[in-house]
Amino acid sequence: IELKSGILNIFLRTGIVFTQVDLWLGLSYCDGKWNEATVSKEGSVISATMNELREQALEPRVQQLKVNSPVYVGGIPPEIQSFYRELGLEQGFGGCMKDVKFTRGAVVNLASVSSSAVRVNLDGCLSTDSAVNCRGNDSILVYRGKEKSVYESALQPFTEYLYRVVALNEGGSVSSAWTHARTRESVPQNVPTPSRAHSINGYSIEVTWDKPAGVIGVIEKYILKAYEADGPTVPITSAELADAGMLTGILRGLHPFTNYAVTLTACTLAGCTESLHALNISTPQEAPEDVQSPTAISFPTFLLMSWSPPKTPNGIITKYTLYMNGTPIYSGNGTKYVVKDLAVFTPHQFLLTACTLAGCTNSSQVTLFTAQLPPSHVDAPVLTVLDSRTIHVQWKEPVEVNGILDRYVIYLATNEQNFTKWNVIYNSTELFLDFTIPQLFPGTEYLIKLAACTGGGCSVSEASTAITDESTPEGVPAPKAQSYASDSFNISWTKPEYPNGIITSYGLYMDGVLLQNSSQLSCYAYGLAPWSLHSFRVQACTAKGCALGPLVEARTMEAAPEGMVDVFTSADGSKEVQLKWLAPNKPNGKLTYTVLVTGLFYADQ
Repeated sequence: IELKSGILNIFLRTGIVFTQVDLWLGLSYCDGKWNEATVSKEGSVISATMNELREQALEPRVQQLKVNSPVYVGGIPPEIQSFYRELGLEQGFGGCMKDVKFTRGAVVNLASVSSSAVRVNLDGCLSTDSAVNCRGNDSILVYRGKEKSVYESALQPFTEYLYRVVALNEGGSVSSAWTHARTRESVPQNVPTPSRAHSINGYSIEVTWDKPAGVIGVIEKYILKAYEADGPTVPITSAELADAGMLTGILRGLHPFTNYAVTLTACTLAGCTESLHALNISTPQEAPEDVQSPTAISFPTFLLMSWSPPKTPNGIITKYTLYMNGTPIYSGNGTKYVVKDLAVFTPHQFLLTACTLAGCTNSSQVTLFTAQLPPSHVDAPVLTVLDSRTIHVQWKEPVEVNGILDRYVIYLATNEQNFTKWNVIYNSTELFLDFTIPQLFPGTEYLIKLAACTGGGCSVSEASTAITDESTPEGVPAPKAQSYASDSFNISWTKPEYPNGIITSYGLYMDGVLLQNSSQLSCYAYGLAPWSLHSFRVQACTAKGCALGPLVEARTMEAAPEGMVDVFTSADGSKEVQLKWLAPNKPNGKLTYTVLVTGLFYADQ
C-alpha cells in the first residue's frame, strides 16, 4: 500500500497473480484532520477506501491470502528491501497514525506491539497546521530562478512539507508531481526530573517520570542514570528503555545501603538531553556479600580466632556468629575470639556468619588445626650388629605423635669419645622405620638414640648400646727401642690406631724370636752384647686374630774393648817405621785407634 502524489496505490500478489488498485485522492486528505483508510480483500474483489472515496478491482484468479509473517506498517526494514525491488519502494512513511486494526482481533496498540518505530509518531500528530502546506492553492513560493536546486531554511522541526516544481517559459508551464519531505527532530528541551523512585531491593529501583513537554519529534528512547551521591560524575549504572511509551523503568546493578542521584535522559534521532536535576534515593540494606572465612593463630591447646568485615557489607553489620563443628560458639560485634581447651593438633571446622538488618550470609567453611607439639614419647631403637663394621637400626613410630611426623634423626656416640659427643648420622624426611649404619669400627661400643620430629619440635629416645664384631687390629705401631746400657734395651709401644676389638695380648719379637707375650706395652731385654744390632717388631692380638707392626732395628750401647792389641813394626829405612796391629778380640763398639810414639826423632840441622 502506497500513498504518492495524491494516489493511494494497492499492489497485491498471490502466487503468480498480480493485482493493482489505484484510488485518486488529490489533496483531499491534506486538511489537518484524521483520515481513515480501509483496504480489504473479499473473494476476488480488492478494494481501497479513504474517507468518502472508493476504488476496487476484480481479479478472478486471485488466491486466498494467508499472512504468516510480520506486518510492516510505514516501510520495510533495510535488511529485506532487496527482496522486493520490483515494488520501487519510496522513503518510508513520515507522519502520524492511530487505531490500526484488522478484520479479526482487537485494535492494535502500535506503541506496545511494534518492534521498532522510525520517524513515526504513534500517539498522534503534534500539531494540525500542516494543512496549509500541502493544498495547491495555499502553497508558498520558495524559489524563482534558473537554478536546479534550492536550499530552504527556517523550517519547523519534525514537520512534513510538500514540494513541486513548475517549469515556465513564454509558451506556458508544466508542473511536477508533489513530493514530500519531513524535517528532522530537534534535541529534547527541558527534560523533567524523575517524579518518583522506590527501591525494589538493595540492587534495583523503579523510577517513574512524566513525558517531556514540548518535544518536537519522536522520542526514540529514555535513559535512566544513577550517580553515587557525592561520588564521581560518571554514572554507576544506567538503563536504556527503547519503549518510549512507557514512563516507568527499572535501574539495576546498584549497591545496597547507598545514596544515589537519579536522572532522566530523553533522546530523539537528533540527540539526547539529560534532566538538570536529579532525584535522590537511598537503597535499603541487604545481606552481606563476600563474607571472609575466619583465620587463626594456632597454639597447642587453643586457637586465637580473628576475621575481617565482609568485602561488601551491604549495610551495617549487626552481629557476627562463629560456628565450630556446626555449633555456634560466639555471637557479637567483635572480630576476635579465643577457642580454649582443645586437643593438640586437632582439626576443627569453622564458619562465620555476618548479619545486617536485611539478613545474614555465611562464609565458606574452613578447617583449622591446633598447633603441633613434639611426640610424647619415642622408644629406644632396636640395634642389630650385622658385621664388624655395620649396625642395623630399627624403630617404631611414636604412639602419640602430637602433629605430623616431619623427620627422623639418628644420633651416634662411641666410647672413644667417652660418649660425650653425639654425631648426627641420619636425618631424613623419608619416614622409613630402619637404617643401616655403615663404615663403623670393629669391636667398638656405640650408643645410638633416635629423635622423632614434628612441626612442634623433636623428642629424643633413650640410647641403645651395640658393640660391633671384633676384627684383627689395624695400625699396629712400630716399637721404640732405647738402650741405656751396653747389654740391654727398654722397648715400648702404643695401642694400635684401630684396635678393632679388645686387645688380648701384645707380642714382642726380637731378631725374629718371640721375646714377650703379655698385655704390657713395654719390655726389658738384657744380657746382650755391647754394640750389637737387633730387630724388633710388635704383634697385637684380639679374639679374631693378630697383626704385626713394622720392623725396627737398634744397637746396644758401646763398651770398652776387651782383649789385647797386637802391634807389629818394621823399619822402612833410616828414618821410617811401619806399624801394623790387630783389633782386640771384642771391640764392643765402633773402634778408633790412637798411635803413641816415644823416643828420639831425627831433625835436619
